[in-house]
Amino acid sequence: MKVLIAVTHLLGTGHLARALTLARAFLAADHKVQVVTGGFPAPHLNAEGIELIQLPPLRSDGVNFTRLLAEDGLPANADYFSRRQSALCAALQDLQPDVLLTELYPFGRRSLRKEFLALLDAACAMKQRPVVLSSIRDILAPPSNPEKAAKADAIIGQYYDAVLVHSDPGATRLETSWPVSSMLAEKLRYTGYVAPAAAGPHPLAAGKGEVLVSAGGGSVGTPLYLCALEAARRMPDTPWRLLIGGADSRERIAEFAKAGSPALLEPARKDFRQMLSHAAASVSMCGYNTALDLLQAGTPAVLIPFDAGNETEQGLRAASLSPLNGIQVIKTEQLNPERLCAAVKAAMQAPPRLSGGFRFDGAARSVEIAAELTGGRG
Repeated sequence: MKVLIAVTHLLGTGHLARALTLARAFLAADHKVQVVTGGFPAPHLNAEGIELIQLPPLRSDGVNFTRLLAEDGLPANADYFSRRQSALCAALQDLQPDVLLTELYPFGRRSLRKEFLALLDAACAMKQRPVVLSSIRDILAPPSNPEKAAKADAIIGQYYDAVLVHSDPGATRLETSWPVSSMLAEKLRYTGYVAPAAAGPHPLAAGKGEVLVSAGGGSVGTPLYLCALEAARRMPDTPWRLLIGGADSRERIAEFAKAGSPALLEPARKDFRQMLSHAAASVSMCGYNTALDLLQAGTPAVLIPFDAGNETEQGLRAASLSPLNGIQVIKTEQLNPERLCAAVKAAMQAPPRLSGGFRFDGAARSVEIAAELTGGRG
């Protein structure tokens, strides 16, 4: 099969990371795959061997997802969006895919609906229409009003063959965060969680006995980092390491270093998942990929779910994980050094958490579902 995956990450890089994991699964099954990415480049992600097509990039203005900024940092104008749409549709025509997969849309990325609808219309006009799939994580941002869910339903009914829900239905069903109509229910295909193979131990045991603090790129993690810098002073017998993501990580590290904290500061590392196997504890937000990394590694964890701009996705996910051994949850509004230290100690003292019982084969299962729907085409 030939597969085209369209994804635009606007704040963190989790959407792109999941799309790349799916792409690797298609490649492993000897299919041809291209990933059209519309967010800013994320060099810390592993895209080795994957054919990436970069659109003129966009990012959100902080947590304002209706105000999208172009490469120059200014609001994207009509010409910029037009160039994105042309490049996206050109990628479709060049590849002539058997499968078209849109990441998150139409359940999100409504500010990009014009380019997605142009892509879907172009796909329907192809001589051999591709199987069209939507790819969504376990928990979505709930619609703010019924009209948004109804519009998503209309697009799904018109264009999509199936919706891949990357969740273990025994743990989280889509109904947790999104109203599921009878039409939508018939389109849902639960795949299990989309995660790379468990990383296993680090060859140098990097991170052993440390509290690893991560919060992705961008400014949204700054409050967490600042709190961790102070918390590290209060636990002198436990080393803390802060991994700072983003293209400006060096500048941010220099700024954080002014606090004089004993914590080690360094840019985000590609071997982070291996480091989790040895860490005394992890401190992070609760995005999809982070949660799966922690579940696979069994690392004691303190979760501070991102909730700015009325975001609820990470809070719902953290709440679903909080009953597990070694997981503590702190709301952003309650975060302070004392509470963070107490939560880290409680997580480390909890009984071990086993990784069994969850399905992490969602990428391979997604490939199987796509192949089934194409009827072995290609």
